[in-house]
Amino acid sequence: MPTISRTSTTDMEVTSIRLEKDLKDSLKAIAGSRGYQALIREILWAYVEQQSGSSSGTVSSQEIRATIPATAERAERCMITGQAIAPGETMLLGLTPQGALVPLSTDAAEQLP
Repeated sequence: MPTISRTSTTDMEVTSIRLEKDLKDSLKAIAGSRGYQALIREILWAYVEQQSGSSSGTVSSQEIRATIPATAERAERCMITGQAIAPGETMLLGLTPQGALVPLSTDAAEQLP
């Protein structure tokens, strides 16, 4: 997961959260030298952006790690090309390095490495 620099830690508010010891240990192992608190912030920001739709709205074809065939259940927009995907249309779900599944048009598959 890429490091996202949003705000200096001196400008952040302190929040207390209780985590199971095993979860905290796992987060520390995943985070490595950047620290588990920074990892938690990155995860939370990614979740907020995903839920609010406030992310950039596109991904690079280079970011897609894998694809899964799917059928759109509602109107979607391809995260690479911006092409509309209609309900019932065949599409792909692309896995990003952050672990998100993003909608991709079948035309976008031609752009994947």
